Amino acid sequence: MLRRGRFSDVISRQLDLVEQENAKLIVACKSALQAYDTAGREEAGEHYERFGDLQEELMDALEKVRDGFATTLLDESAAERYEAEFDRAAANRFHGIWVA
Repeated sequence: MLRRGRFSDVISRQLDLVEQENAKLIVACKSALQAYDTAGREEAGEHYERFGDLQEELMDALEKVRDGFATTLLDESAAERYEAEFDRAAANRFHGIWVA
């Protein structure tokens, strides 16, 4: 049985919101990654650069939510636990396009 973290409910709602607000960006990231994976040697660099730009945009959106909420936690150790839990959940949700 999986152990639920202290912040799992709020993180799940936050990731749902990010996913809804950035649906086109997420599709574009996945498409760019797939294009890179299937590209020939000459086109691979261009596709990877495109993927990296899109990935960075998504990561910015996720980090904005994560860091914004973390600043509301008065206990520094709680903020650190929240950030680690958020990063794990984001990595699971956005497998392949989130890098913590």
